[in-house]
Amino acid sequence: MQNFVFYNPVKIVFGKGVTEKTGEHVKAWGSKALLVYGRESIKKNGIYDKVTASLKASGVTWIEHGGVKANPVISHVREGAKKAKENGIDVILAVGGGSVIDESKAIAAASKYGGDAWDLYLEGIKPGETLPLVTVLTL
Repeated sequence: MQNFVFYNPVKIVFGKGVTEKTGEHVKAWGSKALLVYGRESIKKNGIYDKVTASLKASGVTWIEHGGVKANPVISHVREGAKKAKENGIDVILAVGGGSVIDESKAIAAASKYGGDAWDLYLEGIKPGETLPLVTVLTL
């Protein structure tokens, strides 16, 4: 076996009532969030209201970026990165399942990258700085 170092700085919070504390976790990274979500399910099931109430209570403002498709498309990533850049976003907040989280990771990287988001995939460019990402997994 070869020697290696694995470093994975991730904080995972589980339990009852943790959705209502989302704002506190986001606030640790900044005061302006890009709220990324899919279609309307988080609004229908009440998670949207819990998350946005928590953001408001913590003094976090947000810009919405809804409409993530089941298989995210690069044009929507580009739109999200543009919103992040134009609005001085400090942190990405993904509320949803795997597709929402995947697109949010791409937005986090693309918003700090000087070129086109697709370069990160086609050219295999490793992003330097990225925006922090907080997720509320709704699976």
